[in-house]
Amino acid sequence: MNQNNDKYDEETISKAKETAKSYIKNNYKDVQSIEVEEPYQAPMGSMTVDGIVNGEFGFSISLNEDFTVSRIGENEGFPEEKEECKKEVCDY
Repeated sequence: MNQNNDKYDEETISKAKETAKSYIKNNYKDVQSIEVEEPYQAPMGSMTVDGIVNGEFGFSISLNEDFTVSRIGENEGFPEEKEECKKEVCDY
């Protein structure tokens, strides 16, 4: 499923991974660890990063061209959003 990996250079891949980690760390409670996979181009064209939080809860983050998060999909059991980040996304 992770096709088009060769589309992104190392700097872009690194920035995408760091953005995904930072977003989760700053917007969700009780995050102990974050593992991310290589970014890939989703069918609708956005760069997407999949990963796992705390060794068991999956997620998928879609990024805009400027590396802002456009959406996140969270599997059941994913950590809760921090209260202060529910109405407005916290900095990442």
